[in-house]
Amino acid sequence: MNILMVCLGNICRSPLAEGIMKTKVPVDYLVDSAGTISMHEGKHPDARAIETAARHGIDISKQRSRPLTAADFEKFDKIYCMDIDVMADVVSKARTEKQRQKVSLFLEVLGDHENAEVPDPYWGGPDEFEHVFQLLKMGCDKIAGQVLL
Repeated sequence: MNILMVCLGNICRSPLAEGIMKTKVPVDYLVDSAGTISMHEGKHPDARAIETAARHGIDISKQRSRPLTAADFEKFDKIYCMDIDVMADVVSKARTEKQRQKVSLFLEVLGDHENAEVPDPYWGGPDEFEHVFQLLKMGCDKIAGQVLL
């Protein structure tokens, strides 16, 4: 199973989701993250994301931001998007219906479609990053339960 987490810049939400998910699935699962923009390409995650993950025993410090590519639609079985705008952008880049079917909102796995967006903590502080971490952890727990059946 190959799982891709996607947010806007690939420095806050999706690196956290990648790091959390890697702790929930076997090592032979490919878990990665990407952004819909390339503005931060090659950069490490935001320091606040690294610190938040570290407080929970997860090291995301070696991750590097990268943009979503056309090859990702072939490589990954599931593509989870952090918010509606990101999802719309990802879906617009899919070339086939099969590729579009791989894309969903990350928090929809929790069943609350009205609150299915992971807020972007970039302009916030430690509390916002912790809140996002907890949302991502709940989503990753649910996804792991589904893919490990």
